[in-house]
Amino acid sequence: METRSLGNSELKITPIIMGTWQAGKRMWVGIEDEDTIKAIRAAFEAGITTVDTAEVYGEGHSERVVAEALSEVREQVVYASKVFANHLKYEQVIEACDRSLKNLKTDYIDLYQIHWPSGNFNSEIVPISETMSALNKLKEQGKIRAIGVSNFSRAELEEASQYGRIDSLQPPYSLFWRQVEKDAQPYCIENNISIIAYSPLAQGLLTGKFSSTHKFAEGDNRLKNKLFNSENLPRAQQALDKLRPIAQRHQCSLAQLSLAWLIAQPQTQAIAGARNQEQAIDNAKAAEVKLSAEELQEIDMIGRIVTDHLDDNPVMWDF
Repeated sequence: METRSLGNSELKITPIIMGTWQAGKRMWVGIEDEDTIKAIRAAFEAGITTVDTAEVYGEGHSERVVAEALSEVREQVVYASKVFANHLKYEQVIEACDRSLKNLKTDYIDLYQIHWPSGNFNSEIVPISETMSALNKLKEQGKIRAIGVSNFSRAELEEASQYGRIDSLQPPYSLFWRQVEKDAQPYCIENNISIIAYSPLAQGLLTGKFSSTHKFAEGDNRLKNKLFNSENLPRAQQALDKLRPIAQRHQCSLAQLSLAWLIAQPQTQAIAGARNQEQAIDNAKAAEVKLSAEELQEIDMIGRIVTDHLDDNPVMWDF
């Protein structure tokens, strides 16, 4: 698989990135470590050499699963992890990074990201200058190689950039969730900041596997996802019906078509999670789907059947 530069850093990342929120198990159901490890290894063997995790995914469990899957090929992969909103004071950032290094069984994290701006989830407000100071120190020490942020608005990204180089932004972004295009994307293009899109398949909605009457199990975070509410699902089904002929033309799945559209957007890579080996391999194949300018425009318009009815709140869940 081709690789792309991460911002202005020396890191090379794949356009499809292995996501491991589900590996932490918390807020997911039916996840087994053995299956996740096999999925991560299958992704690597299929050419996905970048993996994204976070300390908050199962309180380090996801990071430990990543280590179990990839420690033998550590030098061939890019590890991205994140520090949570409740650990953004200077010493907390240092301690959180050290925990993640231990969990990941490595002496450096390639990309270390602020998971949410301080104040989210009732966390203490910490000046971004203090958090960035800690991240810059970790970078000087060689414990991290690049700094990123996640769930930051353009204004928050601009402020953070005053205190050090930000090489990536990780927002929710998919054909069905596109607020970043109106907010931070132009700034990222101007300043060569890579966009690493999470939930690129709208938490599975873009796979076409969920009917308008689907019921999620208790404990599944998608119960609170706005895209799965009764108002939006019929519009999503209408859009998916229009996408199917394009996918058939390319002999690919709806998921692969949606990922291919996303990684064709400016500066954009896609973090795709997988429960098993088959899903991981299918995700990797999306990088081979090449869409014409006309097809990209057609898909863009189909996506608006859903996005034109959403508000500007960038948070996908009603937590």
